This record gives sequence, C-alpha cells and structure tokens, in this order.
Amino acid sequence: MRTYPTDSPEAAARLLAMALVADGNYSLTEIRALDRIQASRQLGLDPAAFKGVVDTFCEDLLMAAQGEWTGSAGMDEGTRQQLLDEVRDPALRARIVALCQAVVQADGHEADGEAALLDALTRAWRQRPATTAGALS
Repeated sequence: MRTYPTDSPEAAARLLAMALVADGNYSLTEIRALDRIQASRQLGLDPAAFKGVVDTFCEDLLMAAQGEWTGSAGMDEGTRQQLLDEVRDPALRARIVALCQAVVQADGHEADGEAALLDALTRAWRQRPATTAGALS
C-alpha cells in the first residue's frame, strides 16, 4: 500500500474508501450519500481528488491480492492497522468514524465486511493512544 502523511486528507479519505468497498463493491446509493454529506469537503479534498484516492486504494488492493478482488474485507490485519495508524488526530478520527457509518448505512444494509471494518476501526482507535499526551476516549 502507498503511504500518506499522518493526518493528511488523503490518509483520511483512504479510510473512507476502505469502508466504501468493505463489502466488495459500492453502490450508487453510497456514492450519493457521500455527495450529500459532502464527505470529500469534510476531509479537505475536492471531489476529483477524493475519487483519485478511492481509485488508488482499489488498485493497491488488487495488487496486494495478486489481482483477485476481495474488497477491503480481505485486507490483512497488519496492513489495515498501518492505514489506521496514519490518522492520529482525535477530531479527524471521530469525523472518519461518522463518515464511514454514513456510507455503511446508506443502502440500508450493513454487510458482514462493513460491520467488521467499523468494529476494527473503533476497536483500534479506542485501544491505541491518539497522541502522546493521552488516549482517545
């Protein structure tokens, strides 16, 4: 996987992309939800840059799985944790969780991969310090 600077808009957008493809695909309903809540703007990206991050993430997933598409649910735990660690700011983490929940709930169905991703995301950020000064509560 490519790396992005810690707490960058791209690192945050990639986590949203991870939620978007957690069930193996994304629907027009989910894309419309992202537009409606202005997800790219909330993360500090224009829509074209956000789409670029999603496309790049999907390419990286395909390369990591030797061309077999599994969505982000098939990602190994170490890689997932590495991507989660690129976001450390507590306020940004909270925004990402809210955006991921909005995407997952947009189509009225929470697939197993989506639920697992949300659980992993909240579990990782609850257990790990957000900054050297203290833990995320």
